[in-house]
Amino acid sequence: MTREMAETLAVRALAWLAESDDLFGVFLGSTGISAGEVRARAADPEFLASVLDFLAMDDAWVTAFCDAAGLPYDSVMQARAALPGGQEVHWT
Repeated sequence: MTREMAETLAVRALAWLAESDDLFGVFLGSTGISAGEVRARAADPEFLASVLDFLAMDDAWVTAFCDAAGLPYDSVMQARAALPGGQEVHWT
């Protein structure tokens, strides 16, 4: 997945979160960001990575988003790997 594709997927995930009043509130609360800041940072690749990190915290959220977007379930992790900080960690 290219970085551009990953950013597009993350923007779609952000829009999906924003459509869910309950889940969007959890996202805002857990990140400490305001709704206005979300709009201002929606094109920032590091912020978009944090959107995917949040989504990946719960398999049910990933499944619901992917089902709504018509995407395979592994697409969230593939997109996350293509964004800043998503490279595979090597511990050796």
